Amino acid sequence: MAQKAFPSVKAQEEEEELVDPQQMLRDECSAQKKCVTLQEKLTECNDRVNSRSRTAEICNEELFDYLHCVDACVSKRLFSFLK
Repeated sequence: MAQKAFPSVKAQEEEEELVDPQQMLRDECSAQKKCVTLQEKLTECNDRVNSRSRTAEICNEELFDYLHCVDACVSKRLFSFLK
């Protein structure tokens, strides 16, 4: 009598979870002294704006300064991660 063949399935090796190099670099760059200082200014501005019920002040300048600092830092190293 012929033996029935059952398909065998081998467990795949666990692959490492992919890490976005841009996010990793953003985390590193946001911890740099220059960027931390700009983040503190942004936080102070946000706190000041949120503490008032009526204000025309917005924190765009502080936000853009902070993002520019982080992005400038990230852009120096990001493309070295591309294959």
